[in-house]
Amino acid sequence: MVKYHQYMVGAEQALDRVLELAVLMNDDMTRTLAKDGLTVSRAHLLWVLRQRGPCTQSVLAEQLGVSARNVTGLVDGLVATGFVTREPHPTDRRATHVSFTERGATTTAVMESDHRELAHTLFADMATGELDHFTRSLGDVLARLRTRLEAEDE
Repeated sequence: MVKYHQYMVGAEQALDRVLELAVLMNDDMTRTLAKDGLTVSRAHLLWVLRQRGPCTQSVLAEQLGVSARNVTGLVDGLVATGFVTREPHPTDRRATHVSFTERGATTTAVMESDHRELAHTLFADMATGELDHFTRSLGDVLARLRTRLEAEDE
C-alpha cells in the first residue's frame, strides 16, 4: 500500500509538471503569435498550409479538423491581415484555393526557424539516450490521453 501511495504521489507530481509545461508553452506561443497579429487557430492554419502547399479551404478544414465555416472565418482573417490570398481553384469553380502572400511565407519561415531554435534551447543539453527516452515516454502519455479522450467522446 505504501508503494502504491508513493507511486500515486509521483504520478500526480508528473501530471503537475506536464500541466505547468502546457501552460508555459501556451503562454509563450500566444505571446509570440500576438506580435504578428496572429491567433493560435490562424497560426495552425498557416502551419498546415506551409506543410501542404496551396490547397482548397475544404482540405484545410479536413486537416484542421474543423468545419468549412470555421475555415472560412480563419481564411477571411488571414486575407484581411495579408498572410494569404484566396483565389478561384484552377479546375473546380466551386472551390477556393488558398496560398501564401509574401508576408505569410516569410512569417511561417520564421515560425519554423523559431520552432527549431526552441527545440534546441529546451533539449540541447540532453544526451541522445535521455532525449529518446523522454520522447518515447511522452509519446506513451499522449497515446493514453488520446485513448481516454476518444473513449469519452463515444
